[in-house]
Amino acid sequence: MPSTAPDRSNIDVDFGSIQSLNVKVKVVYQLSDLLMTTATWNGVTLAQSDATVVVENNQYFPADSINKQYFVESNTHSNCPWKGTCNYYSINVEGQTNQDAAWYYPEPKDAAKNIKGYVAFWKGVKVS
Repeated sequence: MPSTAPDRSNIDVDFGSIQSLNVKVKVVYQLSDLLMTTATWNGVTLAQSDATVVVENNQYFPADSINKQYFVESNTHSNCPWKGTCNYYSINVEGQTNQDAAWYYPEPKDAAKNIKGYVAFWKGVKVS
């Protein structure tokens, strides 16, 4: 039976060229973009990080990754039996307020120490 495989004997590839190096750098850059997690609301990026922590299906962003100009401390508090007392931020973007849309644990219990200094979102904030 005759072979139907294409003739690859004429393929000339120079893996040592700078052009090949540029392709590799571009692929690495695109991969890093995939690792970045972003929180947005009302068309604005509220937070962006490649170092989020996932707890109970919520992405917690490091506090230094949030765009603080949109965050206003709230008087709302709640309590989680294993994480501790939770504080909230309201989000203000272009005159619109999303009340208590972000939360954090300023002094989490020992079981949740990994989210100290981290902020999570809900109430329509898109995390992707």
